[in-house]
Amino acid sequence: MGICWASPPHHPTPTSTPTTTGNLSSSTATLGQSQSSYTTSSGSGNSSINSKFSASSGDEPYPNGQILPTSNLRIFTFAELKAATRNFRVDTVLGEGGFGKVYKGWLEDKAAPKSGSGTVIAVKKLNSESLQGLEEWQSEVNFLGRLSHPNLVKLLGYCLEETELLLVYEFMQKGSLENHLFGRGAAVQPLPWDIRLKIAIGAARGLAFLHISEKVIYRDCKASNILLDGSYNAKISDFGLAKLGPSASQSHVTTRVMGTYGYAAPEYVATGHLYVKSDVYGFGVVLVEILTGLRALDINRPSGQHNLTDWVKPRLHDRRKLKSIMDSRLEGKFPSKAAFRIAQVALKCLASEPKQRPSMKEVLENLERIQAANEKTVEPKSRSTHTPQVQRAVHHRSSLHPKHDGSWS
Repeated sequence: MGICWASPPHHPTPTSTPTTTGNLSSSTATLGQSQSSYTTSSGSGNSSINSKFSASSGDEPYPNGQILPTSNLRIFTFAELKAATRNFRVDTVLGEGGFGKVYKGWLEDKAAPKSGSGTVIAVKKLNSESLQGLEEWQSEVNFLGRLSHPNLVKLLGYCLEETELLLVYEFMQKGSLENHLFGRGAAVQPLPWDIRLKIAIGAARGLAFLHISEKVIYRDCKASNILLDGSYNAKISDFGLAKLGPSASQSHVTTRVMGTYGYAAPEYVATGHLYVKSDVYGFGVVLVEILTGLRALDINRPSGQHNLTDWVKPRLHDRRKLKSIMDSRLEGKFPSKAAFRIAQVALKCLASEPKQRPSMKEVLENLERIQAANEKTVEPKSRSTHTPQVQRAVHHRSSLHPKHDGSWS
């Protein structure tokens, strides 16, 4: 897990009390069964999240994603989730973050309770001592309750009873990208090159959808928040820090600094000015982690190497230097030209100034070109050999000859 930090918290003025399944004295939301909305505060003033969402149009750039007109989340009782996780047993814990622990659970099919059919779920439970709380919980409900895309983790529902705050998600069989890149032990298999590229593209699609659909700034792009299903399809998770992007007349939003050291864009850390392209920087850090197999921040590395991007950036320009820092667990089994192309994408993402960074749409297009170049199959010219009496069979073979054209358009 990364090292998280936050500037002194802003305490919102209570406006109403939840009436759905319980109440919290400091609540700023009224949650209904069909949809949820709340008012969020930032340095630029208050704005209603729900009012800024719009129905997806027919020319949606990413047709697999959509903005739902209303939230279709299920409201769970605490008793249901307690039973699903066997009273939140220690051996059901999948992980732990700033919000609290995540448990693996099982929801039986109510229509046929004795059939043994049901759904595996992931239940995130707020830790009462967590610095993250109601605001982050509400952000998850509002964003993931309305935004639907194959590369965003699916929020199934929530629970709000007394002081209990819980979120229920689809279960992601392969866990997080972080575990696969940095985990050790016999149970953790290193990710092969093609899977790494697939994951990078999936995460880029999710971020591009957020930026294009409603200019949502994710604000917490890191390896631990990229989850993988059984086929290694990447899905972005944890929208507790997500913010609506600036209006057309603004370049950024101003907010208290929150996130994870090593991933946060320099302009955001320095000023609290949050740009859509602040996410692009975080994605660039993830790309470097995918290439090197090294954490964004690791104080156990030698002096001068603690911050991965500061140490690696000068080496991404040179093919030979890049090869020396590639993940050793790849055992050299990667196309060097494609790796170099991705390193150049990462460099552009890590530009010091937001304006110098590409959009996530451009990043996605270039990663897809790199992938397509590696998958191209070239059919060599076949030869036929003849003898005076017999025409021998001609065998056609096709082999992979990667053509790398991942240049910036």
